[in-house]
Amino acid sequence: MTIERKARTETGASRRGFLTTAAAWGVAASFPTIVPARALGRGGVAAPSERIGLGVIGYGPRCTYDLGPMLAQRDVQALVVCDVQAKRRNAAKERVDKHYGSQDCASVRDFREVLDRKDVDAVLIATGDRWHAHASILAARAGKDVYSEKPCGLTIDLCRKLADTIQETGRVFQAGTQRRSVPNFQFAVDLARSGKLGKLKTLYASVYTPSIDTQWLPTEPTPKKDEVDWDLWLGPAPWRPYNHAYVEGRWRGQYDFDSGARLLDWGAHTVDLCQWANDADGTTPISFEPSETRITARYANGVELVLDFLKTPFGERTGWITPLGTCPVRFVGEDGWVETGDNGGVEIRPDGLKAKLNDLPAGTPDSGLDVGAHARNWLDCIKSREKPAANAEVMRRSHVACHAAAASWILGRKLEFDPVKEAFVNDDEADGLRTRPFREAWKV
Repeated sequence: MTIERKARTETGASRRGFLTTAAAWGVAASFPTIVPARALGRGGVAAPSERIGLGVIGYGPRCTYDLGPMLAQRDVQALVVCDVQAKRRNAAKERVDKHYGSQDCASVRDFREVLDRKDVDAVLIATGDRWHAHASILAARAGKDVYSEKPCGLTIDLCRKLADTIQETGRVFQAGTQRRSVPNFQFAVDLARSGKLGKLKTLYASVYTPSIDTQWLPTEPTPKKDEVDWDLWLGPAPWRPYNHAYVEGRWRGQYDFDSGARLLDWGAHTVDLCQWANDADGTTPISFEPSETRITARYANGVELVLDFLKTPFGERTGWITPLGTCPVRFVGEDGWVETGDNGGVEIRPDGLKAKLNDLPAGTPDSGLDVGAHARNWLDCIKSREKPAANAEVMRRSHVACHAAAASWILGRKLEFDPVKEAFVNDDEADGLRTRPFREAWKV
C-alpha cells in the first residue's frame, strides 16, 4: 500500500470497491467466490488495502520491546525483518510468524532489500546507534516513513541532515523518545508550560555520567557473512577488527559506535522533556558549562538547564526522588516544582499544588515506558500526514542540545552556541565535534 493514495488502485478505484464491482459483473474466474471477512476488514482487522506494510531493521534488545506494540496494531502488517546476524533475524521472523500464525514474513540480511520493497510503507529502525541516522535518511529517500530509535544521529551534523531529509522528502518521522507519549511526563510538562509552577527558573535532566572509550577489543576471526555480516554491522563507522562482544552489545560507550559521550542514552529523553517544558522545541540553549557532576546550560529566555550526572542508571542519584524511577526530570518555577520518572509517580511542591494531581490521567502505567501510544501516534500520522509528537524537528533540537553539552564536557570548558546556525561561537575546535568521518561507501 502507498499511504498517499491509501486504498486506491492506478485507475482510482479502491481495491475493495474493485472486488465488489467485479463480483457484480460476474468476473468470477479471477477472484475467489468467497472473499474472507478478514480481507474486507471485518472482525476488527483492517482490510489489506488499509494496512501499513512494516519493515523491521535491526532486531536487538530494544527492537524486541518496540515491535510488540506495533504488531498489536490491527492496521499494521510486518512484512519483512532484517538483521546482519542470522540468529537475530531468525528470531525476529519466528516472532512475527508466530504472531500472525503464518510463515509469510521474509527475513533478509541487508536492509537495502527492505527499502527496495514496494509493499513496505514504513520502517522501524532499531539498530545500534551508528546506523540510526544513515538508515533513516536512506529509508526516507526510498519513500518510507520512519520510526527510529534514539539517539537518532551520532553528531549534530547528522541530526540536522536527517531532519532536513525528512522535510525534503515529506516523510513521517517519529523518534523513539516515547516519554512524550506517557501520561505522567505529559502531565509534568503541562504544569510547567501552563504557568502553574510560576515563571520557570531551572530544568533538571538526569543523564548518565559521561564517558568515552576508544580502546579496541582483541581481534577475533571474522565469521562468515551469512552468520554475521561484520562489514555491514560496522556500516558507516570506521573499520576495526571483529570481536564477538561488539555484536552482543559491547559497542556501547565506544566512541566510534556511540554518541555524545553517552549523554544521549538518557538525555535524548530527559533533555527532550525539558525542551518541551520550556517551549523550546524550536531552539536550544545558548551556552553549556561542564563541571564534575553536571553540565549547566542556559536558554536565551534565562531558563537554566542542568544535565545532572548519575553514576549508574540505578545507582546514586543525589537530589533525586529515587522511587519515581529511571529517567527522572524536575521542573522548577518561582511558585513550585514537579518531578516525575518512569515509575509513573509525580511529586509536586508546595503541598498546595498537589490538588493538581487530580488532573493526572487515570491509568498511568506503573512502568512509564509503554511505547504503545507513541507507536500509535506515528501510525495515525502516517495516515493523516501530520507531524508526530517526536517529529524530526523536535528530535533535531533536543539531540543537538545534548551533542553540544557533550562537546563542552569533552573539551572541559564553557561553550557558547548559536541555536540558529547550530554552531559554536568562535570556537573551531568545538565546531570540529559537530561531525565525524564516516566510511566513504555510507556517506549520506
